[in-house]
Amino acid sequence: MNHESSNPKRTAAEKAVEYIQDGMTVGLGTGSTAYWAIQQIGKRVLSGLQIKAVATSVQSENLAKELGIPLIPFSELEEIDVTIDGADEVDGAWNLVKGGGGALLREKIIASSSKQLIVVVDESKVVDQLGKFHLPVEVVKFGYELTRNKLSALGCEPKLRMMDQQPFTTDNGNYILDCDFKQIKSPSECHDAINHIPGVVDNGLFIKMATRVIVGYQDGSVEELKLV
Repeated sequence: MNHESSNPKRTAAEKAVEYIQDGMTVGLGTGSTAYWAIQQIGKRVLSGLQIKAVATSVQSENLAKELGIPLIPFSELEEIDVTIDGADEVDGAWNLVKGGGGALLREKIIASSSKQLIVVVDESKVVDQLGKFHLPVEVVKFGYELTRNKLSALGCEPKLRMMDQQPFTTDNGNYILDCDFKQIKSPSECHDAINHIPGVVDNGLFIKMATRVIVGYQDGSVEELKLV
């Protein structure tokens, strides 16, 4: 992962971290943008920020441990004050496509228990309509071919995600089918139709979960979007 070319993500992530205050419980996202947020949180913890955190992936958990960010078990968690995470696409209504990094299920569990979900992206992720990025759908391994057929019937082309010539496996031990819908005209209907298919664990559509969207631009500027 080349972090050096990620300056717009870094700038936006550092802006998002300004919303974290002493005493908060913080959700740590996954992926190249969340990487910069976790780095910045680590710096603030080193300077005396008092927080507790939970991570959305093994990767983010390991990074947090390296940086000395205090992690707590879910059994001690009541609610999360703020989660900072990236997205693969965000539309004008702040609906998101997530899961490019393979952590969509854990990200959704954390986001749904967060008072605030701050989404951090670079300008390339802001779109008029979702769907150009293939929608990740996490499915159980058993009979995944049957699940894939049912997904196809919704009008997409689902492809099994591969890594090192093997099927990619999530932190939860499941497969991911990346579904090419071309365009997703009604994200909420699409979300519900996918999640009604037996074998689907969850999908990467995050409907009306974001409370802030912060965009980093190539020229170094940062903008907090207004909800249309």
